[in-house]
Amino acid sequence: MEIIKDPLEIEKRSMEIIRPYVKDIFTDEAELKVASRIIHAAGDTDYAKIIRIHKEAIEATKKAIISGKNVCTDVEMVRTGINKKKLAAYGGEVLCKIADEEVAKKAKERGITRSMAAMREFGEKLTDSVVAIGNAPTALFEVLRLAEEENILPAVIIGVPVGFVGAAESKAALMKNKKVPYITVEGTKGGSPIAVAAFNAILYQI
Repeated sequence: MEIIKDPLEIEKRSMEIIRPYVKDIFTDEAELKVASRIIHAAGDTDYAKIIRIHKEAIEATKKAIISGKNVCTDVEMVRTGINKKKLAAYGGEVLCKIADEEVAKKAKERGITRSMAAMREFGEKLTDSVVAIGNAPTALFEVLRLAEEENILPAVIIGVPVGFVGAAESKAALMKNKKVPYITVEGTKGGSPIAVAAFNAILYQI
């Protein structure tokens, strides 16, 4: 067995392997690149069948990035994975409040998850930002509530929480929303690496 050692060649070969799984599903080249990056991050070609990209999502994300808007995340893993240096070149930064003491305090007082409290703490800062949720379904439910009840509208929601309690339901609710473009995956699959892959794939297209 020949071991490929060149990182660029590894990536090129990976994309060649992935392409047959996505080329007939995503005819738009920008969407195809995002879907390919998601599959690459997951190491799972079955994702090709469950990735859902709103028709306005990629352009909305690009516009937000170029305009210097921030990315608001639910967990540190998403914040860590996003290419902050490249984002900063456009004036944006990646924000995460999950570890804030005030957020923890409010979550306990209100009997809600830290992720929900963190999204509430962002509040109006979510307006026109990119929201990237890779872990907590409750965070996604809260962002959708803020959009519906308080008209706090992000530019786009990359919502791919993972798990067996609320994840599929939160993503189904995301796809039903009529106010904010989205990128998501159906069902229980997802996770922080998927959110990171989707965002970085768009960032690298600019």
